[in-house]
Amino acid sequence: MRISVLGSAAGGGFPQWNCNCRNCAGVRAGSVRCKPRTQSSIFVRPDKSADGVLFNASPDLLEQIRARPELQPARALRDTAIAGVVLMDGQVDHATGLFMLRERGTPLPLWCTDPVHDDLTQGNPILRVLGHYCGVDRHRIGLDGTAFRVPGVEGLSFRALALSSKPAPYSPHREQPVDGDNIGMLITDLASGATAFYAPGLGAITPPVFDAMAGADAVLVDGTFWTDDEMPRLGIGHKTARSIGHLPQSGPGGMIEWLAKLPARTRRCLIHINNTNPILDEDSDERALLTRERIEVCEDGMLIPL
Repeated sequence: MRISVLGSAAGGGFPQWNCNCRNCAGVRAGSVRCKPRTQSSIFVRPDKSADGVLFNASPDLLEQIRARPELQPARALRDTAIAGVVLMDGQVDHATGLFMLRERGTPLPLWCTDPVHDDLTQGNPILRVLGHYCGVDRHRIGLDGTAFRVPGVEGLSFRALALSSKPAPYSPHREQPVDGDNIGMLITDLASGATAFYAPGLGAITPPVFDAMAGADAVLVDGTFWTDDEMPRLGIGHKTARSIGHLPQSGPGGMIEWLAKLPARTRRCLIHINNTNPILDEDSDERALLTRERIEVCEDGMLIPL
């Protein structure tokens, strides 16, 4: 399989439009060595197939499609390589891009859990709005461990795991998360047996999640914040990383500590990186630490073949 990183930033992208933190001001001025990033999304396809699955539809989706020609194979007057969309949660930065797919001539094939479907038909009724355009062919993602497939992408199978995290602010159970608000996905190439685990929003690593990570050839996991107090310390917010459903990289029990427990063969990648995170600075001490730990920082356009 081939995993294309379409976007690697957290909500707001990088640089964030209204932010002048060291990272955002530095990338605009060219004084910090880092790359701009769009909001997080990946596209996964079998090696010998043009068609694949879009994981999350960010507000930057049209820019991402233009930057990746393989998503427009031009086999017909109207064409796309996106055979289906899988949502990992119902957050704005992962679902708003669905509006950009409204010109389809047939209902959009969409996979999501019941809580995400509820949030996107009630609190933020994106799916109801799409009903006035192409419509939505919704498929339920179960959490019982049963694998599913996406028609047109027969070489891959998918299995969802419930994650400890937080639903979108417009969810009626924002402060009382339920299973299915956020999921991780184990992606398997049926021909080669290669596997990847994708979890851009991850608040805690439970035994089932760690087992999935440890059995994967590559993991693309939550890289939002470096420290738990990153936003309060910078004076740009009062909430901690963990309180909004993101496991920070550093500190006891942080992502770095968990990734160090994975088998040596596992490729370790951080995705969904907030604009405040010092790992965006390629010359930072934090980035050097990740390099020593063999942890990669995803960037837009990155290709991960498995």
